[in-house]
Amino acid sequence: VSDLRPSALPGSFDVSRSMFDLRSPPHRFMKRYDSLSSVPSSTSSRKDSQGSNRSLDTITLSGDERDFGRLNVKLCYVSSVEQIWITVLHCKDLSWPSSCGENPRICVKGILTLPKPVQFKSSAKEGCNDIEFMETFVFAIKLQSLQAVRLVFKIQTQTPRKKTIGECSLALRELSSEESSHWLAISPPSK
Repeated sequence: VSDLRPSALPGSFDVSRSMFDLRSPPHRFMKRYDSLSSVPSSTSSRKDSQGSNRSLDTITLSGDERDFGRLNVKLCYVSSVEQIWITVLHCKDLSWPSSCGENPRICVKGILTLPKPVQFKSSAKEGCNDIEFMETFVFAIKLQSLQAVRLVFKIQTQTPRKKTIGECSLALRELSSEESSHWLAISPPSK
């Protein structure tokens, strides 16, 4: 997977900060192109960013798209005790600004967007390509209340300073007693 932080190669130039660095060696899921005109159409990837399923081997690149990583979570509602179980599993292919350093400490903050928001936070882990959290959070909340809200995740650095570097969210309309696994695409934080 490509390192999306700006590189400092001598004599190199950046076409755009938001573009993939096409000068880096080819990677498993990415084809190398030597000119911008050979980059394939991004129609399918625009569709992907609006929520349809995508597989890593069909991602296409364009100048206005950048992968910020993915967050894997599991959800389950235990109706007998009216509890939601939220498990934060993995954060994969995460990129962060170079101002955060090489390996910042990273945590995941969760927010259930109820009228009185419910917040929780994972422990901080060293930033790397595949961060394993494996932490479960349990809250006693009625199912009817949950089905009208979203579960928002903010990916935050703890060192050198606290900063939100990405976010993703999930509607809880389909919440059920059957455990569901979700891979959420991380986006840049909203202003």
